[in-house]
Amino acid sequence: MQHSKRAVVTGVALLSALTLAGCSSTTGSTDGGADAAACAPADGDVTLEFTSWIPGIEDVAAMWNEENPDIQVEVQTGPNGNSGTYQNFFSQLAAGNAPDLGQIEYDALSSFRVQDGLEDLAACEDVVAAESEFIPWTWGQVTLGSEDAVYGIPQDSGPMALFYRADLFEENGIEIPTTWEEYKEAAVKVRDAGGYITNFSTADINQFAGFVWQANGDWFTNDGDQWTVDLTGDESTTVADYWQELLDEDLVATYPAWTEEWNNAYNSGEVWTWNSAVWGANSIASGAPDTAGSWAVAPSPQWEAGGTSSGNWGGSSIAVFKGTDHLYEATKFALWLNTSDEALTALNESANIYPATTDGLTLPSLQEGVEFYGGQKIYDVFAEAAAQVNPDFVWGPTMTQTYADVSDGFQKAVTGQGTLLDALASAQESTISTLKAQSIPVAE
Repeated sequence: MQHSKRAVVTGVALLSALTLAGCSSTTGSTDGGADAAACAPADGDVTLEFTSWIPGIEDVAAMWNEENPDIQVEVQTGPNGNSGTYQNFFSQLAAGNAPDLGQIEYDALSSFRVQDGLEDLAACEDVVAAESEFIPWTWGQVTLGSEDAVYGIPQDSGPMALFYRADLFEENGIEIPTTWEEYKEAAVKVRDAGGYITNFSTADINQFAGFVWQANGDWFTNDGDQWTVDLTGDESTTVADYWQELLDEDLVATYPAWTEEWNNAYNSGEVWTWNSAVWGANSIASGAPDTAGSWAVAPSPQWEAGGTSSGNWGGSSIAVFKGTDHLYEATKFALWLNTSDEALTALNESANIYPATTDGLTLPSLQEGVEFYGGQKIYDVFAEAAAQVNPDFVWGPTMTQTYADVSDGFQKAVTGQGTLLDALASAQESTISTLKAQSIPVAE
């Protein structure tokens, strides 16, 4: 989930007035801005409910609780967003019992906004004043193209690089691939050695989107009046065909992600690489503890030799859900969580979170070698990747549904029922239908 050093424009969906037709806001004022009166402090002590899946988040909240007895935070943890937590949020919003705060990745924010599930944090002057503390493009992620609204506090982003088993590549005389063509050649050699070069997940569609992002493809565009959906463009087709070949030739594993099977595949040395985001460092360390010291990080393979392009996978914000009685207190905690040195250091140490603030990038913990990765300064690789992420990639307004539809198709494809490209084509049709059903203007 992490960062980019470039001062660039937003890479999220630009939600037009038509797109959000029908969405009301209890915090909106008559001039289109947020109503400052909605962000008044409570008269007494407050207890906030906060749901997240970040490892160690309870300990970080405990640090806040110790220093702020009048604003206590109760943390509930769950699976990562698209694995169940987002659906829980939508259900809770419908039932009127959503938590005060929740972890929401950038690509899902617009889905919650379209459903009128988020408070406008611009009602709080401290939030507006904090804009300058964040890397500009991450701030754009939480404004959703609006000049007057803020729908979350940026936490991190996820430039991608290649985690690989340095020991296994060296023992088998296999060069670290620098292009996707070399990656397939290496996959054949890894398979001959009894392993798989990676695991193709049918659930992590945001990873696949990151591959398309790296290839300079787009799934959504918005001209200010309507959306265009194109999940089968040239770049998406190239990426889908590439991974389809690896699947057809049995060169990649297909374990369900974030399961014991998945962990065991990496822990046992059956799977040798993972092209993932900076936060993936913690996933490998926790899921494959027996491999400590054997991993390293290299830049992602490129589509062209000498290329310098990176995809992005993830990146989260802390949002405040519609209906909270404690907007002021919720934003106080969210700002502390994502701007204070003590919280950012703790989040990096517990979950390899890469801060979205400019000051956060200078944390001492980000300048050090990481023991699990043989002492390599892995954040240097991700810092370089972050500067290579195309800032103009657009997220659609119904990404949770799009991901679910693509995932359904990918699950069929890995069992021989159609192809990855078939899945993208089907998901494109269903996405267009979903947009129309929500009265969101969409081009045919």
